[in-house]
Amino acid sequence: MGAPCQDGRVSRADLDKRPGDIAAMFDGIAERYDLINDVLSLGQDRHWRRVVAAAVAARPGQVVLDIAAGTGTSSRALTRAGAQCVACDFSLGMLQAGARSQAGTVSYVAGDGLALPFRDQSFDAVTISFGLRNMADPGAGLAEMLRVTRPGGRLVICEFSHLANHRLDAVYSRYLAAALPLVARRLSGSGEAYSYLAESIADWPDQRELARRIGAAGWAATAWRNLTMGVVAVHRAQRPLQA
Repeated sequence: MGAPCQDGRVSRADLDKRPGDIAAMFDGIAERYDLINDVLSLGQDRHWRRVVAAAVAARPGQVVLDIAAGTGTSSRALTRAGAQCVACDFSLGMLQAGARSQAGTVSYVAGDGLALPFRDQSFDAVTISFGLRNMADPGAGLAEMLRVTRPGGRLVICEFSHLANHRLDAVYSRYLAAALPLVARRLSGSGEAYSYLAESIADWPDQRELARRIGAAGWAATAWRNLTMGVVAVHRAQRPLQA
C-alpha cells in the first residue's frame, strides 16, 4: 500500500497499478483535482462530460452507477435529466472532497471497481470516465460492470486514447510526458502523480483494441466516438437481453 504523502509530496503509482498506490495517489490530489483537469484539458473536460451524459441518456427514475467517479463532477452531469446516480470510488479523499462541495445531489459509495459492493443487475446504466485505465485488471472490471447492469442496460466508457496518425500520437505522448507533470506541479505540487498519468495513457490500447476487450467481457453492440481528434474516446455498449 502506498502512502498519501511522503516528505510533503504526493505519492505516485506505477504501471503495475497496485490499488493501494492508486488510491493513495488520488487521495493526495483530491482537493485540486477538478481544477487541474480543467486547466490541463483547456476546458475540454466539460465538453467530454456533456458527451458522456448524452451517451448514457439517463431518464427520470433510472439509476446510474458512475465508477471511479472521484469528486462526483461526472456524476452530477448524469442527474440533470432526473435520474439517480451513485458515485463509486475507492479514493476516500476524492469522495469526501465531492461530498463536501455537492452534498445531497449524488450518493457517494466507497468501493473497488474490481469487486463492486452492489447486487447483480442493480443499474440501468454504468459509466466510467478516466478510470478503467487505472484498474489492475480492466477485463475483470468490465465483467463487474456487466454483472451489476440490468439486461439491456448501457455501458459508457470515457477514456484517454490515441490519435489516428501514429507520428502525431508519438509527438502527443512526448508532450504529455513533459507538460503534464510541469503544469500539475505548479498548480498543486503533484507532478509525480501526473507523470504516472502520461505513462498510463501511452501504455493504454487504442480505440479498436479497447472495443474488442469490451466485447470479450460479454458486452454487445460496442461502438466508439473520438473526441478532440482521438485524445479521448467514448465507447458505448449494451448488456445483452439474454446471456
